[in-house]
Amino acid sequence: MKQFILIFILLLGNISGYANTDPAELGTITGQVMDKELQEPIPYATITVTTPEGEMITGAVTSTDGTFSVEKLKDGIYIFKAQFMGYKTFSQEVKVSGGNRQIKIGAIYLEPEVAQLESVDVVAERSTIEQRIDRKVVNVGKDLTTTGASASEIMNNIPSLAVDQDGNISMRGNENVRILIDGKPTNIPAAQLLKQIPSTSIKSIELITNPSAKYNPEGMSGIINIILHKNSNMGFNGNLNTGVTLGENTRYTGSLDMNYRKGKLNFFGNFGTNGGKRGQTGVIQNFTNNYTEKIHFLNDNESYLFKVGVDYYLDDKNTFSFYTNQNYYLGEPFGEADIIFDDPAAENIYQDFFIENDNVTRTYNFVYNHEFNSEGHKLILEADHSTTDSEEIARFEYTGGGAENLDSYRDDVQEDISNTTFNLDYENPFSETAKLELGAEARLRRSANDYRTTNEMLDNALYDYDNNIYSFYSTFGQNWDKWSYQLGARIESYDVEAILDGDLVYETDYFTLYPSAFLSYKVNEMKTLQISYGRRVDRPGLNQVNPVREFSTPRITAVGNPVLDPQFTNSIELNYTHNFKKGSFTGGVFYRLIEDEINQVLLIDPEDPSRLLLTFMNWEDNTAYGAELSGRYKPFSWWSLNPSFELYSSTEKGFVGEDYLEVESTVYNFRLSQSFNVTKKLTLQLFGMYRSSSEMLQIQPEEFYFVNAGARYSFLNDKATLSLNINDIFDTQEFTFTTDVPYSQEGNFKGDSQTVYLGFSYRFGGGKNKALDRKQRDDNTNSGGGIF
Repeated sequence: MKQFILIFILLLGNISGYANTDPAELGTITGQVMDKELQEPIPYATITVTTPEGEMITGAVTSTDGTFSVEKLKDGIYIFKAQFMGYKTFSQEVKVSGGNRQIKIGAIYLEPEVAQLESVDVVAERSTIEQRIDRKVVNVGKDLTTTGASASEIMNNIPSLAVDQDGNISMRGNENVRILIDGKPTNIPAAQLLKQIPSTSIKSIELITNPSAKYNPEGMSGIINIILHKNSNMGFNGNLNTGVTLGENTRYTGSLDMNYRKGKLNFFGNFGTNGGKRGQTGVIQNFTNNYTEKIHFLNDNESYLFKVGVDYYLDDKNTFSFYTNQNYYLGEPFGEADIIFDDPAAENIYQDFFIENDNVTRTYNFVYNHEFNSEGHKLILEADHSTTDSEEIARFEYTGGGAENLDSYRDDVQEDISNTTFNLDYENPFSETAKLELGAEARLRRSANDYRTTNEMLDNALYDYDNNIYSFYSTFGQNWDKWSYQLGARIESYDVEAILDGDLVYETDYFTLYPSAFLSYKVNEMKTLQISYGRRVDRPGLNQVNPVREFSTPRITAVGNPVLDPQFTNSIELNYTHNFKKGSFTGGVFYRLIEDEINQVLLIDPEDPSRLLLTFMNWEDNTAYGAELSGRYKPFSWWSLNPSFELYSSTEKGFVGEDYLEVESTVYNFRLSQSFNVTKKLTLQLFGMYRSSSEMLQIQPEEFYFVNAGARYSFLNDKATLSLNINDIFDTQEFTFTTDVPYSQEGNFKGDSQTVYLGFSYRFGGGKNKALDRKQRDDNTNSGGGIF
């Protein structure tokens, strides 16, 4: 901040000197500051222009896209410098003269100060947050990767996100969120997927709370795009990560990333695996029917993820890329769900269940990227096809006096899902301040579910659910002075058909317009104000519409609802970002109007009043609003803090059974992450989170909190890192709730959260020349600062 004030004073002092100078006789220096290893813009880097003797003349700060402009320079010789914390200073002599007053330095690539030039990816010490025009980007640093072994375990440390004990992720208090990996959707369930991605493989996490028309409109609360590390360095390079989690059960994780680049070809691949046991226990007391349900669940699983691909750089203008992902998951959950009556005990029911779950997901992706002569003018053609083959065998065994009418049985479920997507995207920056984007997309989804059971009370079923989406989008953005805007619209045609045992049970098609608008105002180089609007849709997922039973306990059966309608959301939000020398502050508020909201409900089973039915329904139109505050502050070179506060409120109303209910629900979270640099090689971390109690339409979750601590030590010339993390130190991370609908109940669920994680990573190889990055259609990192 002192440096900024000094620059400001010097600028004031120079105003009188320039007052009598013809503007045409003054010089300008422009360019962009980039991270050399990550090939990404560096926002808020300091630009200074001094005399050869060191006297300061003027300066600037780069915008969020790394660009800068230093104006009103008299003829003369100057020393130009670009600086940013943690990077080597760039210095260059420039000469402003009559024949050279518009100096375009171009891209300036800053190198990290640490000696990691031979690594596959340089991971920053601290995680940073950037507010771009249509998203918030969390650049994952070593402080986050130390937090946990997988993506699932670090999500709770990120503002706006929360992960429950089952691994289900929510954004701004809502689970209707879309997960992308490198801008691509996946058939793998989000909870399972996040547990399979090693945290060390994550480069950044994009929180797109109000996506533009360029993005598919699914996800009420927005999009979470996980960007994985990529590499195309010359020669052979690699990165090894491994770790073990110790607690009530033991889990392991490991990954190996490699690439070989020579000439026009770049071969890359990675292998990731994790597995082990994860347990959960629960107790539900039913005061209406005077019984206690005790649930114990233990999942013994292992997964393997393979990715191989090649980039072919035909020339500077044309690139062909192909890769395939092969994901294998083997799970063997088993446990028990017991009904214990207060009186008489002879009515007790004991259920044991054993499940074998195997699934294979295969993805094939092809991209052709053509660059036109002008910078940023390009055409991208992409085809993506993925299939998932899943088989589940479940055995349910009943004992106890109350189980006389419950026969043991077996379920066999086979599920086949395929997704095929074709994209054509065109980008044309008409000038340095205006940009047009056009695109077309076709998405074809097919799913088939074959359910077979030995339970005489249930029927076998064949269920097919197919849908097609055809869309076209256009966005236009422009910068002028301190203002930036982007307007867009997406037009979609959607049709769906559901067939149960050969009979058509649901069919619909509709044509929808999804507009989006963004407006940004840069108060100064350190302060930015932004407002945005977007319309989105949540189409029912397969698990929400599938009438085939998902799971069952002696008192609860879960099924989908095949006649669910989509819900639409109109969202508006306002964000403010303030950067200063020792940190930054971001604040935002949002408001949503949800039409025909989809919610999970617990009903009395109409076929058996002693049982409950867990399913989905469309409720009435609802509203939600909230506020988020987050900051980053480094009071000393050895200590940094990242606090955040989130408040979410919603009005929920609808019919539960025959009763109409309406409730105002408010919940708030507070998180604080601290990092302490004990030495250049040893860093300690401390993280805490508190979540308040809340009131929902059917249940009232209680408050909870937890504290994690970690340490990281670097050695072997910073090529190797050893990490230690202690999760849930006080063993307080649990889910507790009460409810009066449809019965008076209270419950408590506790997972295997108190653990110790030990991890090791090692980088090897000799690549030093960064090549052209692979282009990802949805990995749009060009919209920082303004639109460009």
